[in-house]
Amino acid sequence: MASHSDTLVVFFGATAGANGGKLGSDEREIILLVWQIVDLHEKKVGKLQRRLVKPDSLELTDQSKEETGLSVEELYKAEPLDKVLQQFQQSVSAELKALGRSSYTLCVDGPLIIRQALHPEASKKNLVLPECFYSFVDVRKEFHKCCPNAGQVQDLTLHSMLEYVCIPELPLSEQVMGLKEVRCMVQLSLHILAEPYNHKFSCFEAVKYKLESGACSKTEPVDSETVIRARGLPWQSSDQDISRFFKGLNIAKGGVALCLNAQGRRNGEALVRFINQEHRDLALERHKHHMGSRYIEVYKATGEEFLKIAGGTSNEVAQFLSKENQVIIRMRGLPFTASPQDVLTFLGADSPVTDASDGLLFVKYPDGRPTGDAFVLFSCEEYALNALKKHKQILGKRYIELFRSTAAEVQQVLNRYMSTPLISTLPSTSMVPMPVLATPPYLATGSTRDCVRLRGLPYTAAIEDILEFMGEHTIDIKPHGVHMVLNQQGRPSGDAFIQMRSADRAFMVAQKCHKKMMKDRYVEVFQCSTEEMSFVLMGGTLNRSGLSPPPCKLPCLAPPAYAAFPSPAMLSEAALYQPPLLATPRTPQPPHSPHPTPTLAYYPPQHHPAQLYMNMNMNYTAYYPSPPVSPSTMSYFASPPGSVALAAQQPHPQGHVASPMMPQHGALVRMQGLPYNAGVKDILSFFQGYQLQPDAVLLLYNFSGQRSGEALITFPSEESARRAVAERANHPLSGLPVRLLVCCD
Repeated sequence: MASHSDTLVVFFGATAGANGGKLGSDEREIILLVWQIVDLHEKKVGKLQRRLVKPDSLELTDQSKEETGLSVEELYKAEPLDKVLQQFQQSVSAELKALGRSSYTLCVDGPLIIRQALHPEASKKNLVLPECFYSFVDVRKEFHKCCPNAGQVQDLTLHSMLEYVCIPELPLSEQVMGLKEVRCMVQLSLHILAEPYNHKFSCFEAVKYKLESGACSKTEPVDSETVIRARGLPWQSSDQDISRFFKGLNIAKGGVALCLNAQGRRNGEALVRFINQEHRDLALERHKHHMGSRYIEVYKATGEEFLKIAGGTSNEVAQFLSKENQVIIRMRGLPFTASPQDVLTFLGADSPVTDASDGLLFVKYPDGRPTGDAFVLFSCEEYALNALKKHKQILGKRYIELFRSTAAEVQQVLNRYMSTPLISTLPSTSMVPMPVLATPPYLATGSTRDCVRLRGLPYTAAIEDILEFMGEHTIDIKPHGVHMVLNQQGRPSGDAFIQMRSADRAFMVAQKCHKKMMKDRYVEVFQCSTEEMSFVLMGGTLNRSGLSPPPCKLPCLAPPAYAAFPSPAMLSEAALYQPPLLATPRTPQPPHSPHPTPTLAYYPPQHHPAQLYMNMNMNYTAYYPSPPVSPSTMSYFASPPGSVALAAQQPHPQGHVASPMMPQHGALVRMQGLPYNAGVKDILSFFQGYQLQPDAVLLLYNFSGQRSGEALITFPSEESARRAVAERANHPLSGLPVRLLVCCD
């Protein structure tokens, strides 16, 4: 339509808040619309139209009152936005008919009124905008084509453009906001249409009607100046919700990547890629705008971050996503024996899958075992909605969850499951056996009732909530003594175990905290033994009838049997962890007696006659234990590569081989206050000159799988660590001062 328009409609708007260069940045509603028609052939103008708009919230900022000259009383008598837009259409159509013209294009002074005010407000109010608001010309860009020496487009103003072509300003009596701007734009348009410019309006800008889905390859170049990170999204939000939040701005094809946490669930963040830097910069102006009742934070991000989330290399995924304009639904909780036909039957005839079984993608582990997840393609929104109605219906003996999904989420889920094995690979035979997180550290089996069980926790409860719940008794918790119990789907079960320093302390906690409130629920607290806790964490149950051991026959679920055998030497607490999650180490507490050697669970590197194998296999409950947490810290990070093997080779003062442990005192430096997007390369650049290798940098993550803003750096010696702290402390990294601490301090 735009390329064949024979009429311009010069258009202007103002809001109840910020105007000018900040129009739309504060989410305030439109209160004024002004327009006038310009006939491009006859060089004639129509009647100047001005309409007040009644906002839902009748509040004006002082700045808006001063600039517009409007009062609340005037706006109270006005029509709402939808009515004013109808009047706009009727008025323009009548004038076009009188002029004998058939089409028109909007002409604006900068894109803000269209992209940052009108489209976002219409989206929030569920208004359908006329087609004319999806295409427009910017008088600044048109003027710049005629007069390139007038300055950069972003620096041009109506005043500077009029001054450049020697058009006098309007008299003060006519400088009413809205009327003044429209008259100036009309004068400029007529001027560049005439000799010597004879300009033709051709820089038509478009607003996309909807988000385009598509796949992204890891080899595809992505400009970092086009990517943002949105944080604080509702967990159930889809790519369409994010597109609606950025309505008016053009997102690149397949440009919404929802981020997942360590458990494979959405973490409330998304990376969004726009078609160019101009749209990215406008998106940054929506920082702390609202999606429903939640405000969304918007930050700059990099193309590398986007590709890490949305990029893929799998041919199977590429083929699955090659069908364009498909609606993607994610199914979670499928029986491991479910076949494509079972899924098609479950979805039913009212929600046919695109290309039948070819429209299904089952997510599997690297060894081919199913994860219980699948993605489904539907050809239209109606079929997808019919499928979503089956959310939590039963297939086999399990209820199935269905969610809207995106191409980027398909890539991310497949990348996660296919690139990282569920259980870390075995170390080489030259390395010291690494204990597995399947059993929490220092769970020496015994009947001493020095633990407490918390039952009935809110499912949203985190470690911090438990510590607050424990109150003054927190100081009596053993290091790394808080253990969340997750169910077979890896979700919080509402239970937790706490290891106390003594049975007396556990009894005191059970007496004082039993049925105490946490958030809106009361929590039951029972005293129990380490043995009972171990049974539950290994997949067994503990109830009034006693202990039920973990299931011993779980086809396709159990990994190789785990061995329990006495440790040859006392292990430090920091050495008892393995990727992918590891609690931040605190200074190890020396044992009271060097003789006892607690029984620990190990992943055996090879069969050994001295190993005493358990007569049970572990289910997925043991795969996803909550990482043990010390009351003094909440961070998690990957185990330092080779650190345990290195420590094992150090000679003990008595001539024995030292037990596996973290690097010696003074070798670790903690960085605090890092930007959340800081990576290993940034940290190595920060410590340039200290000859650090990439595997010396350990980024810390919190319980939800997000970066905590901290890192641990392994230096070759305590001397070099202290020198680095002295020289680099409080130096900026990406504009933020970084705090450095030697861990042994």
